[in-house]
Amino acid sequence: QVQLVESGGGLVQPGGSLRLSCAASGFILDYYNVAWFRQAPGKEREGVSCISSGDGTTYYADSVKGRFTISRDNAKNTVYLQMNTLKPEDTALYYCAALGGSMGPLTDVWLWSQGSWGQGTQVTVSS
Repeated sequence: QVQLVESGGGLVQPGGSLRLSCAASGFILDYYNVAWFRQAPGKEREGVSCISSGDGTTYYADSVKGRFTISRDNAKNTVYLQMNTLKPEDTALYYCAALGGSMGPLTDVWLWSQGSWGQGTQVTVSS
């Protein structure tokens, strides 16, 4: 059974850090492009970061560039999102998605919706 499970969310103060994990089962995650998306209440789902299959090229939304880092651990069949210098506006439900074939841009949520998604992990940044 193909499954993605996110973990690592929680409550953190502004300026703090969290590391999200996206663990795959039933398929080899390294063969897929993987992205992190987030959705805050009342807002549209937005792409945060993605990493390509194969060469591991990474992309980031401007809002998180320099603060977030996406990476893979193929031995653990897991993709991570290291989030530093968190801001209240980073508060959202964070999802990971895996997509085969050519990697679409982070802005193409419809394309990514054709892949596999996890259930999400909540990140709350508040003092």
